[in-house]
Amino acid sequence: MASNQVESIDLVDGQTVRQLSAAVMFAALTAVLAQFSIDLPGGVPFSFQPFAVFFAGLVLGPVWGGFSLTLYFLVGLAGAPVFSNAGAGVGYVLGPTGGFLIGFVVAAALIGFVAHRSLSPGPIEELSPISAAVALLAGLAVIYLAGVPWLASVNGLPLTRAASIMAPFVVGDLIKIGLTVGIVAGGNELLADWR
Repeated sequence: MASNQVESIDLVDGQTVRQLSAAVMFAALTAVLAQFSIDLPGGVPFSFQPFAVFFAGLVLGPVWGGFSLTLYFLVGLAGAPVFSNAGAGVGYVLGPTGGFLIGFVVAAALIGFVAHRSLSPGPIEELSPISAAVALLAGLAVIYLAGVPWLASVNGLPLTRAASIMAPFVVGDLIKIGLTVGIVAGGNELLADWR
C-alpha cells in the first residue's frame, strides 16, 4: 500500500517569522503606550510612546524597527484608534502631532542603524550604554525635527513658538532615554527574547 507523503516547503524562514511577530508586538506596544498620555497646552500630549519607538529600534534594528512603527502609523491612518487618546485617521495625522508620528517611523529606523551600525541587528545584550544613548539621542532629534515644524505649520505658529511649546517635553524624553539605556545596560533578558 503506497503512502502519500507531502513534502513541506517553507515559504518564509523562521527568523523572518520571528522578526515579523516582534515587529507586530512592538506596533501593538506603541498603541498601548500611546493611551497613557496627558494632554498639555499646545495640542501635543505627553505620552509613553517614545519608549516603544526606542526599544523597537534597539531590539529589532533599522529594518524591522522601522517596519514596526510604519505598521503602527498605517493602522492608525486607516482608522484604528491607536494614536494618543484613542486618536485615529487622516484628520489626526494632519493635525498638530502628525509630524511626530512620521518622526517615530524614521527614528526607529535611525536608532536601529546607529546602535547596530548595520541593517541587521546584533544581540541587544551586546549594545554598549554609550552606543544605545547616542542612537536614542539621534532618534529623539529626528522626532523633534519632524514634529516641531509640523506643529508650527498646522497651528500657524512661528517655529520659535512651537519650539518653546515643546521645550518642557525634552526633559521627560531625556528621562525616557536614561531609563531605556538603563534597561539595556542591565542586560534585560526579556529584550533579547523579543527576537
